[in-house]
Amino acid sequence: MLGERFDRALVLASELHRTQTRKESGTPYVAHLLSVAALAIEHGADEDQAIAALLHDAVEDQGGLPTGERIRGLFGDRVAELVLGLTDAVVMPKPPWRERKERYLQHLAKAPADLLLISACDKLHNARSIVEDYAVVGAKLWQRFSGGRDGTIWYYQSLAAIFRARGPARLAGLLSELAERMSRFA
Repeated sequence: MLGERFDRALVLASELHRTQTRKESGTPYVAHLLSVAALAIEHGADEDQAIAALLHDAVEDQGGLPTGERIRGLFGDRVAELVLGLTDAVVMPKPPWRERKERYLQHLAKAPADLLLISACDKLHNARSIVEDYAVVGAKLWQRFSGGRDGTIWYYQSLAAIFRARGPARLAGLLSELAERMSRFA
């Protein structure tokens, strides 16, 4: 069951990401956070994981390590460690895209199952958004991404391979969907 901690995390996620939108779509960023949390909950996340799903981009996009420490103070060590484990950059400017993605993939290859669940949900929602946006704007979609078409496809195929190899059984459907959606662009 989700309790008051989850409610407080919803408020914090909204507060931190209130002015953000998804890449050029204009969709409020909080929609992504809610979608990732919903996917995680639907696939067995406990309350700490659900909170981390809501806050998974907070450190990267909203203040770096001080935001991580705020999360630790509000929600405890496990939530903070999950959020930090889902973060591919804690400094601004961020390191080069390819370097960050390669490091994140290496991290996932050893990450615990509770983190893999949230990461898979995040990447699945991103993949769904890519597929939907591609249907609307076509190939110019790739201009939104630092890795371009080839880099983005490489990254999502690499993620899917890691999730298939390491993910818990309850992720099987998510992982298959992720790999299928990304293969449309290969």
